[in-house]
Amino acid sequence: MTNDSHLLVDRSDGVMTLAMNRPQARNALSPQMLVRMAEAWYEFRDSKDLRVAILTGTGDESFSAGGDLKLTMPLVTGARQPEDEWDERLMDDLQKFTDAILRGFELYKPVIAAVNGQALGGGAEIMNACDLRVAADHAVFGTPEAKVGLLPGGGSLTRLPRQIPYAKAMEILMIGDPFSAQEALEMGLLNYVVPKEALMAKADELAAKLAANGPLAVRKIKEGVLRSSGRPMDEALAIEDEVSAVVMTSKDAREGPRAFKEKRAPKFIGE
Repeated sequence: MTNDSHLLVDRSDGVMTLAMNRPQARNALSPQMLVRMAEAWYEFRDSKDLRVAILTGTGDESFSAGGDLKLTMPLVTGARQPEDEWDERLMDDLQKFTDAILRGFELYKPVIAAVNGQALGGGAEIMNACDLRVAADHAVFGTPEAKVGLLPGGGSLTRLPRQIPYAKAMEILMIGDPFSAQEALEMGLLNYVVPKEALMAKADELAAKLAANGPLAVRKIKEGVLRSSGRPMDEALAIEDEVSAVVMTSKDAREGPRAFKEKRAPKFIGE
């Protein structure tokens, strides 16, 4: 695993694992972490060899508390001036902030959240951007921004009402009380809740299954779902036809049935 101080990155068997690494600060998003996360997502998006990503945090207290209120937020609001290379790099391209937290960033490869502790504020928003979510049984979730006169504008206003029932989404967003991993599972916000010692094993299991599937098919499934979300039925079906045509005319679409017939593992190339 590559140690970039505020972010740990591992690449193995088609899987990129990113671990937010500031446990002493509840894995809050520092300028350095944001720049490194954005660059990691660019690499993941562009690499033919990387098929799945896992996002987690170090330690067992926090997944992420969101933007660092001492470092990052004063910097981007102008309350403090850049003091080092990472401050400069973030302020030179603020798009890296939103790309790092996957807000509006076009990424059609699958991302798994392995929630190792508290996912509050921006931490919950990053999780909501992931496609599959596994949480340790002690994890806690919430968007408490309204309690201090703010709002969760890192994607939650858009994503959450599309992912869980409207009434629950509005309670979470407007009241801001924390809720448990079991409650998150019951409302459909998580796929699995496991003991903390089993968290990464479960995330790795899901990643391996995704990596073994046709990478083009997986990408086009995600693209079709995201692009058709909220569209009228005729527009949504047109998008489904578009992504289906790409997959059905691909080399992988011929390889998969051939491998099944020959009783062997398919050799997908993503084309």
